[in-house]
Amino acid sequence: MINDYLEIENAEGMPALADATFALDFLLSAKTGVQNYVLALAEATRPEVRKALLNQLNSAVALHGEITNLMLAQSWLYPHDLSKQAELDLKSTQMALQIAGLDLFPGDTSRLGTFATPFK
Repeated sequence: MINDYLEIENAEGMPALADATFALDFLLSAKTGVQNYVLALAEATRPEVRKALLNQLNSAVALHGEITNLMLAQSWLYPHDLSKQAELDLKSTQMALQIAGLDLFPGDTSRLGTFATPFK
């Protein structure tokens, strides 16, 4: 990765990394939703509330399964191959560290003359 993040060629591979990151965040959110529904179901006493929570729990479990299947199909998750998962996690970590090391506020951000735009 080159430190000039404003150049389009330096964004190569970023959409795929972003998709994988968004999917993982969605998966973790779905998992948290399942956990919250289980806790709420354990505390509920009224039958109609328990029924509603159970329906929501079933939907949340199905959503978690769909996200997991998508991630498996896209090779964004390797739950049964720890070495591949560790390699993927290491690559993601290295990319995050490289992005964190970018000079996001360089002294000169002028791109004057780079694009065919009218000047005043």
